[in-house]
Amino acid sequence: MKKTMLLCALVLTAMTAFGQESRQDASFSVFGLIGPDVTGNAVHMKTTTTGGILASYRYLLTPKSGLELNYGFAQNSEKYVTSFIPNGRIHTRNQELTGAYVYNMTFKNFNPFAEAGVGALIFTPIKDYGTNNLDAKQNTNIGALFGAGVAYEISPSFDIRAEYRAFLVKAPDFGLSDFKTNRYEVVSTPSIGVAYHF
Repeated sequence: MKKTMLLCALVLTAMTAFGQESRQDASFSVFGLIGPDVTGNAVHMKTTTTGGILASYRYLLTPKSGLELNYGFAQNSEKYVTSFIPNGRIHTRNQELTGAYVYNMTFKNFNPFAEAGVGALIFTPIKDYGTNNLDAKQNTNIGALFGAGVAYEISPSFDIRAEYRAFLVKAPDFGLSDFKTNRYEVVSTPSIGVAYHF
């Protein structure tokens, strides 16, 4: 009986100590969207570089392991060159909806981390002067998210977070057979931002 009571007391003490730590955080970041040139199926696609915003929510399951949800937003242009279309342009709204597993380490005020997950990139054509094919349709492409970075703790509630993030996804074709590369691309989104722990 004494052993059971001692074990319960130890478990409650550990739970109370861990419960006092911040297990959740919300972050807001700015990122650069850098897409590669993609060539396939006699189509050449070039993604223009732009900036965007990223909102994330992270929940720590243990001090080293956590889960993260992300929403990102940016606007850029996809340019296509084919044998029939020398100057195809789609002004695009990019949205990211992803979930990832995050592994954390702690070295004084520095907290390096790595993440991997899945999600969707939503490519929505904007029908304006930057788009010269009005038949373009929205693409929702499923892919893999991966990245690594470091958070620097500036107080118990705030840290500055810098990260290299990337998304492996099929190149968008906007429902147009003339723009179909049948290739995958790695879209890089390096980011820097601030996280609030609660």
